[in-house]
Amino acid sequence: MTEEIQAIGPGLNRPAPDFDAPTTHGRKSLADYKGKWLVLFSHPADFTPVCTTEFIGFANRQDEFAAMGVELLGLSIDSHYSHIAWVRNIKEKWGVDIKFPIIADLDMKVAKAYGMIQPGASDTAAVRATFIVDPEGVLRAMVYYPMNAGRSVDEIHRLLVALQTADENACAMPENWKPGDRVIVPPPATDAAAEERVAEAGDDIEVIDWYFATRAL
Repeated sequence: MTEEIQAIGPGLNRPAPDFDAPTTHGRKSLADYKGKWLVLFSHPADFTPVCTTEFIGFANRQDEFAAMGVELLGLSIDSHYSHIAWVRNIKEKWGVDIKFPIIADLDMKVAKAYGMIQPGASDTAAVRATFIVDPEGVLRAMVYYPMNAGRSVDEIHRLLVALQTADENACAMPENWKPGDRVIVPPPATDAAAEERVAEAGDDIEVIDWYFATRAL
């Protein structure tokens, strides 16, 4: 069963697939990001309009990600020469510096390990997949977009803030949670704890029902 799961691709809350690949900043491996959060994101091809907007979006937010201890790493099934030319083109035409590395995955090893190749979309290009890896190398989130719709860098940033906040405060986040919003208190696991939860209702914890309670951070 384990082999079948691994054949499908990466899994949430499991070690992220290891890699050692050439990039526009030299060779990079998963071990290089130990102790930091990593956003690994794939795009179908260099010199394509949707991908260009995405890279500009990531570049414009790179300082915000860095302040959170987050590194960015792009990937496509193109050569590093193509990546270099594209990065220079974005600088020339849009005035934006792409300062994060981009994996040149010509043999598709990284793309296949991460399930970035989706036969229903393409056998030779990576879809718009985004993977968030925590400082321990554990895969915490996966988001896939189709070829013809660009991803939301705002949402990826929000998701990272939510993950980090949830880890720090042992809580869960409601739909579209943002800093300053109330968080969800983990539900009780026993009948006795459920009774205690209802009794806890007050200024600190708002109890809607035994399984649904929120609190401010």
